[in-house]
Amino acid sequence: MVNVCLYFQVHQPYRIRNYTVFDIGNSSNYFNDEKNVSVLKRVAEKCYLPANRLLLELLEKHPEFKASFSFSGVVLEQLETHAPEALQSFKELAATKRVEILDETYHHSLAFIYSKKEFEEQVKLHTEKVRKLFGQKPTVFRNTELIYNNELAAFAERMGYKGILAEGADHILGWRSPNFVYKPKTSNGMRLLLKNYRLSDDIAFRFSERSWPEWPLTADKFARWVNAVNGNGNCVNLFMDYETFGEHQWAETGIFDFLRHMPAEILRHPDNSFATPSEIVKEHEPVAELDVHNLISWADVERDLSAWLGNSMQQAAIRELYRMESEVKASGDKKLLEDWRKLQTSDNFYYMCTKWFSDGDVHKYFNPYDSPYDAFMSFMNIINDIRIRIKKRKK
Repeated sequence: MVNVCLYFQVHQPYRIRNYTVFDIGNSSNYFNDEKNVSVLKRVAEKCYLPANRLLLELLEKHPEFKASFSFSGVVLEQLETHAPEALQSFKELAATKRVEILDETYHHSLAFIYSKKEFEEQVKLHTEKVRKLFGQKPTVFRNTELIYNNELAAFAERMGYKGILAEGADHILGWRSPNFVYKPKTSNGMRLLLKNYRLSDDIAFRFSERSWPEWPLTADKFARWVNAVNGNGNCVNLFMDYETFGEHQWAETGIFDFLRHMPAEILRHPDNSFATPSEIVKEHEPVAELDVHNLISWADVERDLSAWLGNSMQQAAIRELYRMESEVKASGDKKLLEDWRKLQTSDNFYYMCTKWFSDGDVHKYFNPYDSPYDAFMSFMNIINDIRIRIKKRKK
């Protein structure tokens, strides 16, 4: 018996504008509102609205079909303001009771690495947002960019979560398979669900790649690959950005037709079913303990943190940002705190990345900067303006 677990990440950041040295002390308008609204509306039109309509049809057509989402708090804020029809369509999915919402950091941040206190505060903000918008209280946690290690699993368990997602990276699995449930080394009852990155990336990254030997990818072909897991695993965890459908993979590639036919093809096999993360956590006992000491993620071929912290610019920027935490919070300035938290969004550090990475083209057209150095300079100029705002609050 194989449970297919579809999980989609929905996130759009507040992108920073070109903030120059002449703005320091003169303007605290840090974000590129025009770009942020235009990207959000574009993605809502190309992905969220058509994909949600299709998912709703599939849920009505196939009683066995299920899916799960996590939303950053910052994308939910933007949907509320600029694309309420898209947000409503997500609410309609959640109302079916067969779409599960997971928890994550509100600001899609790297807070767990730099401030456990800030991390916990952001997760609580996210939990409340999910309760308010979708009427669900998540029991499974997904950290930003699937960043994970033993320490995070233990921390999330103490916060009350029953399950956690992570990348099924080869270097941490070794000979093991991602198609089973595992127990984190540092936890008691926590369950670890691992992304089957080969099958997930066949959809997310390789679907329209004509040089790929398996192109074109059809729903029946993909179902045969899933069927092969029977007898060799309990779950196939397909984790990907929701923007895969219609944005990363345009409608012209046939991605929506693939999604339309995939559930029926998978359900043709009598031993296949769909399940949400919490259902898999309840149904399956862990087959082994998994020890993940070093932090991993789902980014790039390295599956590490180098996409956000791989160079000295990124490290300096994030170090200076978190160094301000106590002063920002002590200021009592809600707008200052809000801006500081928006700056924590991982995308701001991704834009400073200087390495060559395999999925870079997916992110490039959402990048507002001409170079990573421009991203760094704007960010550090903003850091200097925040210092001025803090000093003014102290007077």
